[in-house]
Amino acid sequence: ELTNAQKKALADVKRDMRSETVMQRLIQGDVGSGKTVIAILALLAAAENGYQGALMVPTEVLARQHFESITKMFETSGIDKKVVLITGSMTAKEKRIAYEKTASHEADIIIGTHALIQEKVIYDKLALVITDEQHRFGVGQRELLSEKGHTPHVLVMSATPIPRTLAIILYGDLDISVIDELPAGRQVIKNCVVDTSYRPKAYAFMEQQIRQGRQVYVICPMVEESETMEGENVIQYAQMLRSQFAPSVRISYLHGKMKAADKQKVMDDFSEGLIDVLVSTTVVEVGVNVPNATVMMVENAERFGLAQLHQLRGRVGRGVYQSYCIFMTSSKKKETMQRLEVLNKSNDGFYIANEDLKLRGP
Repeated sequence: ELTNAQKKALADVKRDMRSETVMQRLIQGDVGSGKTVIAILALLAAAENGYQGALMVPTEVLARQHFESITKMFETSGIDKKVVLITGSMTAKEKRIAYEKTASHEADIIIGTHALIQEKVIYDKLALVITDEQHRFGVGQRELLSEKGHTPHVLVMSATPIPRTLAIILYGDLDISVIDELPAGRQVIKNCVVDTSYRPKAYAFMEQQIRQGRQVYVICPMVEESETMEGENVIQYAQMLRSQFAPSVRISYLHGKMKAADKQKVMDDFSEGLIDVLVSTTVVEVGVNVPNATVMMVENAERFGLAQLHQLRGRVGRGVYQSYCIFMTSSKKKETMQRLEVLNKSNDGFYIANEDLKLRGP
């Protein structure tokens, strides 16, 4: 059963899609409020009317997750619409088959990363274009996707509009639907901002949660030196953690430089509860859904943007268990504390985006 807020957002989208004008709508809904379901229903509406719909997401992990859950959903509900996945790491043969299905309209719904906007991808009757986590895409990338169709309807979704998005709303380019209630059973996340002296306490708390059968994310900071350091950094941190936790605690890691198949395997293992602690870079920032995870600890929180931190926090609190977010910072700067305090005080993406606008300007 959809929440009332979801029903209202869906009605807005359907009304726009039936109208004489092209939809330009933002669905603003906090992390975990159920935006994806609205996207799927909108794509289905396009497909039922003989058109194609495309959903563009920022990471391959998320694209595959959406592809699998939508395919499964259609199978269980007996919906005979064809869903296709297009991502950069697919083999040349897989891509060719996906392109053919898309061009011949054998595919009704196309899901993918920015691989969807490459020249080789030809759509048949593209009527709806959705970008999820719109803060991760440039304006140009969204436009390219729109140009693939004959002025398709455009839907963008975000949990924390960044100042740029707020500015777009102010100047009237985007209509807005707000999903302002969480599905039944979702818990409010408890936050704390601490300095590095709390690390032992944090680890003890995490271990206690693991003993209760829960799972934990640890987000490693960005590494200044170079991109290649990213992997080493995460691997070293995971090794260090192994020395801090009981030997029975299963620790694994994830970073952007890993092969897509390896990333997918780690995510699947984590989802199935075969990993207790996942040490990761921000690859898990968007959309990853593991209801059993209850602790999100972010190292060097001062190095991340507010929208990003809010997204990371949204990876926990997705199930029935009380969840916690620990923002760890080594910075003593007043501005840093001010920024982190915004997150500490509020779980509301709009409030956070507004404060971000005040702190950074548009």
